[in-house]
Amino acid sequence: MKYAIPAAALAAALAVPSMASARQVTFETQLSNYGGDGAYVVTYVTDRAGRYKGTLWMAGDKAKYYKHLRDWYRMSGGGAKVDGITGASVGAGKTLRVTVDIADALIDAGYEVHIDTAAEKMSENPSEVVVPLTTSGTAKPFKGRGFVKSFRYTL
Repeated sequence: MKYAIPAAALAAALAVPSMASARQVTFETQLSNYGGDGAYVVTYVTDRAGRYKGTLWMAGDKAKYYKHLRDWYRMSGGGAKVDGITGASVGAGKTLRVTVDIADALIDAGYEVHIDTAAEKMSENPSEVVVPLTTSGTAKPFKGRGFVKSFRYTL
């Protein structure tokens, strides 16, 4: 699956102070074969102080399950608006690919990408993956602590 969010909408959601140029960033989250129902996966950004800045993508469209994505749910104030940036949950062993426009001001500036995961009748994994959004981190695989077998992003 490949999706794009307009740069202006993402910049507004992340409170970027200026209309800097943006680039497309692809986030790829491969889930392990954990043997359960589809997982809810949320990808979001925090600043250098760990403050929530915005949601990039939510895989799973039933709001009643969002509370199981604990760190995101707490930071976003109980489930930030995710209209237009949601899709189906992700099955075991499947890969979620999302492409968004990210303001250049967020790259190499202390921002971090977080992934929370949860699956019905299974574990909840708050901040399962936390990686700095840097040019040096592009294309490097990162292992999750729960359902995420591998995460990587490319600028």
